[in-house]
Amino acid sequence: MDGIVETDAGRVAGVRRSGVWTFSGIPYAAAPTGRRRFRPPVVPASWAGTRRCDAFGPVAPQPPPVGGLSMTGEPDERAEDCLTLNVWTPALDGARRPVLVWVHGGGFTSGSGAGALYRSGLLARDADVVVVTCNYRLGALGFLAHPALADDVADEPWRGGPAWRGWGNWGLADQVAVLAWVRDNVVGFGGDPGNVTVFGESAGGMSVSALLAVPEARGLFHRAVVQSGPPYVHDASTATERAQRVVAAAGLRAERDALLDAPADLLVAATTEVGNGLRPGEGIPLALLPVVDGGLLGESPEAAVAAGSAAGVPLLVGTNRDESAFFAVGNATLQAIDDAGVLRWATAVLGSDEAAVATVAAYRQARERRGEPAFPLDVWVALATDVVFRLPSVRLADAHAEAADRGTGTFAYYFTWASPLFGGTLGACHALEIPFVFGTVANPAVQVFTGGGDDALELSAAMRRAWGTFARGGVPDAGGPAWPHWSPTGHPTMVLGPWPDDPGSLWRPVDSPRHEELAALAEALGGTAPE
Repeated sequence: MDGIVETDAGRVAGVRRSGVWTFSGIPYAAAPTGRRRFRPPVVPASWAGTRRCDAFGPVAPQPPPVGGLSMTGEPDERAEDCLTLNVWTPALDGARRPVLVWVHGGGFTSGSGAGALYRSGLLARDADVVVVTCNYRLGALGFLAHPALADDVADEPWRGGPAWRGWGNWGLADQVAVLAWVRDNVVGFGGDPGNVTVFGESAGGMSVSALLAVPEARGLFHRAVVQSGPPYVHDASTATERAQRVVAAAGLRAERDALLDAPADLLVAATTEVGNGLRPGEGIPLALLPVVDGGLLGESPEAAVAAGSAAGVPLLVGTNRDESAFFAVGNATLQAIDDAGVLRWATAVLGSDEAAVATVAAYRQARERRGEPAFPLDVWVALATDVVFRLPSVRLADAHAEAADRGTGTFAYYFTWASPLFGGTLGACHALEIPFVFGTVANPAVQVFTGGGDDALELSAAMRRAWGTFARGGVPDAGGPAWPHWSPTGHPTMVLGPWPDDPGSLWRPVDSPRHEELAALAEALGGTAPE
């Protein structure tokens, strides 16, 4: 077989590696440059002949990687002409395999679909699925909801639907365009356009949460996995205020032409400045998010899901035990935080001294009862993890389970495997589950982050199996104990990694893990405690 596939824009040639066909850098939309900046994606121009797709495309304009947290072998060319995707498939045989479409994280300001943790050959081969990863517009170029950019009518049809409505969600529209490309082209790569799972982590998981509420995405995917990606969006007012901060930081006139002509690096720097200036109490510490624009997003994802927008889409949602430890690395203020600092942070987030004192005490006491470290940083990591990631993820699962049609599944996981990096201080931190899902934990360079050994490889194999079976039939199966269904009146969760009550197993179902802390947090926030 020659590895050539006909797409709707022209022929592409891939490379056979380790039993998997790989196609890298396929354009799924035209370059969003010039007058196409701040407009929805449109179909790319067709090309003659056969396009060699053996190298990843440029990544979206973004800040340089953080020292010590990046990996070699990742693309470093940055360009606005970044709307490409990558495909891994076991065979080009028309077998109609399940398709998994990965949306990368990075706080909506960094990352790419070619990250070393996301190399998908092992997942594609072991699970017998087609995996697609993609780039989408980031930062101001992807999510600037400035009034100067509103009410603009594009003069070209966008890739995601017959008409464009809304503003500010340019990067989210790119993701819809990727799903439309999959619908139109994946058969040639051995995939089934009628069985597509969209999955993502962090900002990618938040994007998946948002896509559950996007009418134009309905029918383009059939299952969803949200990894550490609660349904965060900005309302129009907050999005506008953040956009105005970015424009002011860039020193630009608040006019469309000025924003069209601004150097991409200037917008990147201004967005970084605004993000770094956010304080506790200003919401999730990301400068820009998808926006409820009355077009692509008509309401918040949680509200849409509760109303049934994803009732026919099985959902797998989960978080890691120590998510926020990742963000304390290199942060001198957090590394030196004391009890008073934890209380100040909790007061800013929870809104009252009384709620902060009670909640911090509940977290500290719960850790002490379990024999876990309860130093100020440990308490902050646990509380910040639940505030930012776990409680809103539980709420999303509840909303989905309450609205789901009979027979549609809601499932949850809780990842507890600890990283050895930085002397083990990261714990089961943000992003650590990713290489276990993709199988890149087998890479010695990745094992600096994940750790290695037989247990790591066994857990990774179980997670690849679970994600693959979920993509195939809507029910995750890691092998061994059955993965329980979530329900609003009971929160059985698959724990992936060590668990004190069952040290001999690498995964097992647990009823409402760490319920005590979540209940205290929910009460402090004025909501009903999870069951």
